[in-house]
Amino acid sequence: MLLTRRPNQMAFLGGMYCFPGGTLQKEDFSSRILRRCHGLSPTAARKIIGAHFSPREALGLWVAAIRELFEEIGVLLAITADGTIAAMDRNLNRSLVENHTALLSRRLSFAALLEAGNLRCDTTQLTYFSHWRTPSQFQMRFDTRFFLAAVPAEHSPLVSSPEVADSLWLTPDDALQRFTQGALPMIFPTFASLRTLADFDSLDSLFAEFTPARMAELNSNLSSSH
Repeated sequence: MLLTRRPNQMAFLGGMYCFPGGTLQKEDFSSRILRRCHGLSPTAARKIIGAHFSPREALGLWVAAIRELFEEIGVLLAITADGTIAAMDRNLNRSLVENHTALLSRRLSFAALLEAGNLRCDTTQLTYFSHWRTPSQFQMRFDTRFFLAAVPAEHSPLVSSPEVADSLWLTPDDALQRFTQGALPMIFPTFASLRTLADFDSLDSLFAEFTPARMAELNSNLSSSH
């Protein structure tokens, strides 16, 4: 799996290793962007995430994860007009490199980027994994959903970007060992996620455990118990 290190000068988690991610924005669940989604419906996303989100907001979390993944490491989970996974051929790669710069400088919206390439966010490539919320006693807090995804063939994650000082491919066991040695600083949700991932010996077994149907069932059981 891929871990990224946040630049030291960042006020939030500066210098920490974490998974690519960021903040949900209103654009992520706008009508314009949701028309550019393939896979999950807003209703199905809400069943997985929980009833405290509207269906549109729930699906927006998948969009936010796809957008942030592209912003931070240049990997785009998308499909083309004919329904095939977007492969990084020469033309698409050149276009996305140019648009990546424009997106980061806010000269281009994510919806406009997808429209320009006639692409759709492929929510089927993301699997919902977990939810972490910082305890109320901490001054700087976050409320975060974690997702799993395999990097598509021919996509090469950026080693660094404005929000990523560097990145590492590691097995969960290796990452946990480095953390224990003090060589891989991280916060508890990252550590706990790695500990869970270390229990699986393959991507197939991991995705078989965290299917959309199972996560929706777990969420329904949690809601019924409150």
